[in-house]
Amino acid sequence: MTNPLGGSSRARQGLPTPPSGWPVGSYPTYAEAQKAVDYLADNQFPVQDVTIVGVDLMQVERVLYRLTWGKVIGGGVVSGAWLGLFLGLLLSLFTTGGAFGPLLVGLVGGIIFGVITTSIPYAATKGQRDFASTMQLVAGRYDVLCDPKSAEQARDMLARLAI
Repeated sequence: MTNPLGGSSRARQGLPTPPSGWPVGSYPTYAEAQKAVDYLADNQFPVQDVTIVGVDLMQVERVLYRLTWGKVIGGGVVSGAWLGLFLGLLLSLFTTGGAFGPLLVGLVGGIIFGVITTSIPYAATKGQRDFASTMQLVAGRYDVLCDPKSAEQARDMLARLAI
């Protein structure tokens, strides 16, 4: 991955543009495409001429587990307790006396806040979404493109790489 704010040797462009170059390899996973580019870099190839392109993009939602009221409230208690302890610790730095009182107030307040902020959205779904999931953007394949001036050399080098 690269830093989108960092300097790049490529011409800076204000708007997204489609990738350019000739295909020098195609891989079923990003890890394999990354390994191919790493191989080129290890062999002194000018990798600034290379682009990895995800083709046939898909949004994949992976279901983690079924949500129940117990899991929702339990998650609210845990997240609220962490937040409450943090706020209680900060509060204890600015109060005179012991730290136990502010920590206890922060813990109880955090738990109440956590339970409320997780229960209301779950109740609002009315059973329409009783599961937790993660979303990913994945590609059907990953093509490695290279500037035409060095594409033949890249293709020859990648042909020697057994992935």
